[in-house]
Amino acid sequence: MQDIIIEKPYQFVPPHRGNFLPWLILKLGIVPWYLRKVEGVCSHQLHGVDHLRESMRQGHGVLLAPNHCRYADPLVMAFLAAEAKVPMFAMASWHLFEQNRLQRWALRIVGAFSVYREGLDRMSLDTAVDILSNPERPLVVFPEGTVFRTNDQLQPLLDGVAFMARTAAKRRAKDGGTGKVVIHPVAIKYVFHGDLDKAIDATLDALEKRLAWTQLKESSTLHRINRITLAMLSLKEIEYLGAAQQGTIEERQQRLIDHLLCPLEKEWLGKTTVDTIVPRIKALRMKIVPELTTGELDERERERRWSHLSRIYLSQQIASYPPKYLNSPTTDTRILETVERLEEDLTDRAGIHGPLEVIIEVDEAIEVPTERSPRGEEDPLMKRLRERLTCMLDRLAKEANTVH
Repeated sequence: MQDIIIEKPYQFVPPHRGNFLPWLILKLGIVPWYLRKVEGVCSHQLHGVDHLRESMRQGHGVLLAPNHCRYADPLVMAFLAAEAKVPMFAMASWHLFEQNRLQRWALRIVGAFSVYREGLDRMSLDTAVDILSNPERPLVVFPEGTVFRTNDQLQPLLDGVAFMARTAAKRRAKDGGTGKVVIHPVAIKYVFHGDLDKAIDATLDALEKRLAWTQLKESSTLHRINRITLAMLSLKEIEYLGAAQQGTIEERQQRLIDHLLCPLEKEWLGKTTVDTIVPRIKALRMKIVPELTTGELDERERERRWSHLSRIYLSQQIASYPPKYLNSPTTDTRILETVERLEEDLTDRAGIHGPLEVIIEVDEAIEVPTERSPRGEEDPLMKRLRERLTCMLDRLAKEANTVH
């Protein structure tokens, strides 16, 4: 399980407010160098930058809402910042600030501030609202909330984006200024331009060896990937359900997820839910984690809670494999994503597979209303954002991918 839960009390990490160091980092080319070396991103395209420029010219508070499919996503937004000639603020999970001192410093310098995903973070929310109310820079927030490595398939969006945007819009309206608060959907699309078999063959060999299999290289790449994916699901079914299950992959995934989460929801929330995976995970973590960080639990209770968090993490891993994502015809990029996800789930890290080109497209502004969303219905603001992002990603997938 990756180190995403920090076992100590949360402390808000504010962003660095100065402009000199962010501009210096952009001009020195540190971000493109890092992306090539660590993420395999070697080139980029930008579209729709004038939409952002126009919103900034009009003095609007700007929230940039990109999809989130790779760990490189926050860094590639630097290409947009450089082209638009405006530094940015960004909301980032607290655990990223707690990896090491250098990363903490670097994140703050480029404008990132922390958000505590396991509880109500009033400081982070206030900081976001303040940035949108006093628009010196755009604010970047990833509404999917986490990385799923499914570039062509948008995950359910979290409503917190709409809440902070509406709060800022109300503040601006109350202050009587002329500017508004707007959301720009941003589609981030990665395209693999290399030799796919050469890039992933060694990784598939290693994964098959880890499963103690005889490597059957005469099998097609898709067949090898599907075998490994099915084996991982079956192993977890045996571990938690006693035997590999029958049914479609989608049915088996949901059955295992519910088996993992429903008992925890009954214990911690008092009821089970039928929500999508990310809200279910968030609700459980908000109940389990806070006392874990105080250091006041005895060792037995501490180990029990970590066991629960492990089950929650596994549920998210299972949900990260859309059953039809590799249906034929598929693409080199989707195949690469799936192999990287398999490698990460089995080893807690994924290798560098390039070269990748990133396409960043900024859509027209969505004006944020001040009135509340209707109760019991999908938030109209989040619906428009979801529909815009989905449309952009669908089009980019058709235009950019190489069919495999």
